[in-house]
Amino acid sequence: MMGHSHALSGAVGWMALVPVLDGTEVLGITFHMGPGEIIAGALVCAGSALIPDLDHKSATITQTYGIVTKTLGAFLNWAFGGHRNGTHSLLFALIMGAIAQGTSLWSEMAAQIFVFLLIGIAFNGLGFGMDKNRTASGVINAMVTAGITLALYSAGTDYTWLGAAVALGCLLHFAGDIATHMGVPLLWPFSGYRVGQNIGFKTDGKVERNVVTPALTIAVVLYGFYLFDWPELLPRS
Repeated sequence: MMGHSHALSGAVGWMALVPVLDGTEVLGITFHMGPGEIIAGALVCAGSALIPDLDHKSATITQTYGIVTKTLGAFLNWAFGGHRNGTHSLLFALIMGAIAQGTSLWSEMAAQIFVFLLIGIAFNGLGFGMDKNRTASGVINAMVTAGITLALYSAGTDYTWLGAAVALGCLLHFAGDIATHMGVPLLWPFSGYRVGQNIGFKTDGKVERNVVTPALTIAVVLYGFYLFDWPELLPRS
């Protein structure tokens, strides 16, 4: 799927998982899903849903942070056997989730930086930018992303779920690509079999543009109404 569809699927996937995660304890970690965690998780998962395509030089995520993401993308392309190979495997999702979780446990500042980067990627993937003026777009994206990250920090947002959100974003990316013609090698490096190959719809075709993307957008809005206690959040007159 296209970048915006992947990003939307990440946001929807996290919001759908919130009722399940809230209050649940996994490996000694208890998930508390307040408004800050819902918003941060949706944005982080949206950004993470673009990570597997970092192995493609023209992907949205590869262009987001200039030479940094381009260099990292070239390395991942080499290390994982090219586009839609190792970076589209269950092993890769596990590695990314472990890195994110380790970051959140190691340093609060590192976690904030990680979140900042993923939120910026999410906004870029969702199309919040101006193609005719990439410099201005990048500055505006960074300012908005920094503002949101700071607001989440000030609100005391807990990031113990960071690894789960990143891994989920990767898995949702795989699900989206499985739904297209290309499929993905989920069991790489043990098997090169592409799950879903030659079965699904065409990337950026009529199904994605007219059905998938609108449905995901509507789902984000509906979950927004369902998950938040708006009477308590809105200022009272």
